[in-house]
Amino acid sequence: MNGKHERARAARNPDLQPSSRAELGPEQRAWLDQASRRDVDGWIHVAVKGPPMARGFQYGYLVADEYAAAVRAYEQMTYQKIGMDYGFFVDRANELHADKVPDELREEMEGVAAGLTAAGAPATFQDVLGMNDWMELTGYWWPKHAGRYAALASPASQGSHCSAFVATGDATADGSIVMAHTSFTDFWQGQFENVILDVTPDEGHRMVMQTTPGWIASMTDFWLTGAGLAISETTISGYDGSKGYDENRVPEFVRARRAAQYARDIDDWVEILNTDNNGGYACSWLIGDIKTGEIACHEQGLLYQSLSRKTDGYFWGDNAPRDPRIRNLECGPTGFDDVRSPNGAREVRWQQLLAEHDGHIDTDSARRMLADTFDPYLGRDQPSARTICAHYDADPCQFNDVTAFSPHGSVDGKVVTSADVESMSLWARFGRADGVEFVVGDFLGTHPQWNWQRDCLQDRPRQPWTHIRPAATPDD
Repeated sequence: MNGKHERARAARNPDLQPSSRAELGPEQRAWLDQASRRDVDGWIHVAVKGPPMARGFQYGYLVADEYAAAVRAYEQMTYQKIGMDYGFFVDRANELHADKVPDELREEMEGVAAGLTAAGAPATFQDVLGMNDWMELTGYWWPKHAGRYAALASPASQGSHCSAFVATGDATADGSIVMAHTSFTDFWQGQFENVILDVTPDEGHRMVMQTTPGWIASMTDFWLTGAGLAISETTISGYDGSKGYDENRVPEFVRARRAAQYARDIDDWVEILNTDNNGGYACSWLIGDIKTGEIACHEQGLLYQSLSRKTDGYFWGDNAPRDPRIRNLECGPTGFDDVRSPNGAREVRWQQLLAEHDGHIDTDSARRMLADTFDPYLGRDQPSARTICAHYDADPCQFNDVTAFSPHGSVDGKVVTSADVESMSLWARFGRADGVEFVVGDFLGTHPQWNWQRDCLQDRPRQPWTHIRPAATPDD
């Protein structure tokens, strides 16, 4: 199996120098024999198993090329968007959160670093922690502390993140749970969010998650667990990280990963996620439990949390929190009821779409809803920042204060039913949820104001919806 992995890596990266890879020992080769990697329609499907060091090594070794490319982009874009070096945030991650990582996850991250290093991408635990903590530190810690470093410092501007829904009971075609999610992010970052990581730990539940090379949590967030849980979220826009963030508590990526691995049901999941909550990466979480058919929406700020649940109907997410306390006391403007804004428009459109499909929601209708480009403010089909499948790069944004023609928006689509959760499978499309391609040369030719991102942007061609199933391993 090790020789197979080496041939596959050479095919992906013909410039790879064998001398940069370490000679593997018998134990490491045995670990890799238990792992697999498949590249399919833009996705990298990686399956790992075993105790923390083994599964971490497998993961790091199999995504080393992509991890190295991601770090190069993170280094360049962190400096360009914030003015501080990427290494500055790696250092802060280790100062603030190294002691917040439990022993099991620390050992797994050390395994990731060892696998990366053995495959020719030298890394340490500190490097892996920095990658996993980057989103929280740049989005929540930095706004709170930027003034310590420069009087006029401000966080990098961000668009809205993600559209999602979960439905169950009478709302779906067969009464089972259906969950759908599309990630919104800057294209330079989203192009690396193409790993489907299947983890079978020696303790806790099996997990399938969408992630980026080197992340040990989903972060996008889309999870399936062996306990029968399906989990997604939409980030809460306008959340005031300068006040609603406590760096002395446990970071979100640790809490979310532990919840996915160890929660038996919705209550368990919420309890683990809330334990030592630091307010980092505040989200409206959507959760489904196929054992009971129950779905839930858990909105989590630092000061306030709320949990709603039902066995018939649906919840949706569009970055605008529904809890009045979170929306008014922990956030700045969210656009919740402003149809000119991306959040307010999607708040309208989700209600229209879900009502239209109520009673017959299934995989096909879920995929169509994720691909929807009807703009409720304009009253017509026109891809924009306001649509369920966001096209910030096509939007002049003359009706709101979002940056015009930004390389940001939908970068994927994922759909699962109860049957998918049971089999640990998912439907996924890499690239925009509606399948529209992104061609770097065409975009920058029309919008040269973004030429500073040229070295970090990649083409994303139209990809099909793919049913990603578990990979067979020698022990299966």
